[in-house]
Amino acid sequence: MFLSRKGTCWALALVIGIQTIRSSAFAQAQGAAAPQGGMGQSFSFFMPLVLVFGIFYFLIIRPQQKQAKKQQEMLKAVEKGDQVITVGGIHGKVVGTADSILTLEIADNVKVKIERSSVQSVKSAGKAE
Repeated sequence: MFLSRKGTCWALALVIGIQTIRSSAFAQAQGAAAPQGGMGQSFSFFMPLVLVFGIFYFLIIRPQQKQAKKQQEMLKAVEKGDQVITVGGIHGKVVGTADSILTLEIADNVKVKIERSSVQSVKSAGKAE
């Protein structure tokens, strides 16, 4: 799983710090003959990295977080009487719920217990076939 938002900030700060130290060491290695670029030169070194990270965040991390949140809300809303489809492709009707276990009736008098997290999609009782 990707880093949390707080972890991402720390990782970004670490990368920026390393890049700044690296560019300072490079400037010192050039000696006194090379002109000092100052903060502008350091900033130009890590700006592409920040840009790539921003694109990565908005195209990959953020949509995945939204999808995971939506999935968690759906799993919390599963109730008795709902029609569900499991990750394994089993269609059934919820006849019992517990904290993390659902009891599905998949045929007449055939009941199975599954983990709540193995539910892929839910059809509410009003939309049942």
